[in-house]
Amino acid sequence: MVRVKDIYNYLNTVSPVETQEDWDNSGMLVGDMNAPVKRVAVVLDIDEKAAAKAKEIGADLIVSHHPVIFSSMKRFVKGSVPFELAANSISAICMHTPLDIADGGTNDTLAELLGFKSYKGENPILRYADIDETTAESLASHIAKVLDTKVRFADGGKAIHKVAICTGGGASLMSEAGEIDAFITGDAKHNDFLDAISSGITLIAAGHFETEFPVVPVLVKKLQEQFTDIEIIDLRQENPVQFTE
Repeated sequence: MVRVKDIYNYLNTVSPVETQEDWDNSGMLVGDMNAPVKRVAVVLDIDEKAAAKAKEIGADLIVSHHPVIFSSMKRFVKGSVPFELAANSISAICMHTPLDIADGGTNDTLAELLGFKSYKGENPILRYADIDETTAESLASHIAKVLDTKVRFADGGKAIHKVAICTGGGASLMSEAGEIDAFITGDAKHNDFLDAISSGITLIAAGHFETEFPVVPVLVKKLQEQFTDIEIIDLRQENPVQFTE
């Protein structure tokens, strides 16, 4: 019989919890390590819809990228997602920055999807790729097409050969990326674009959901290959952020 701890221990080999950033809250966040598991739901975010869907399909465990409990909670009441999970005997394992850092995690998955052969740098959460010479507009258009979304970008003003990648809210790490021509991430603030232009770096923000969601089917496949006698289900979330035409 597969138990929550078996899945946790496996995920801990794929993306060790001890590698998480100091500000993160990854790991086993809700439930019982010894609870039996017959059905696992996999998502990017454990929101109200995901919790309800997990209950509907009879999931015993939900595995996510983003933590269902991120900062300290002062209340644990009916209607909150952690409460609803616990009330319905659904455990939650959340692998956030460990999955960003891990081989085959969010950053490697995005790089592969974009057709880049990535490699690690000094900061383990960043990925790099040397690509055929291109322009800021062409690279941004390529990313938009692959991810089927709109992207924001600031042109660093030079040809692009070397890119750095950090999915999600990674723009704050741009200054640590070293000698690069472009930085690809999910979210970026206005001043990040200004800093990029000043540094001669093309900054591309392709969306938090869009850059990280591709890891979900990868994680589903890993779990299916490891645990062949239980159901692993991709809940297939949609981006909560909408765009005007």
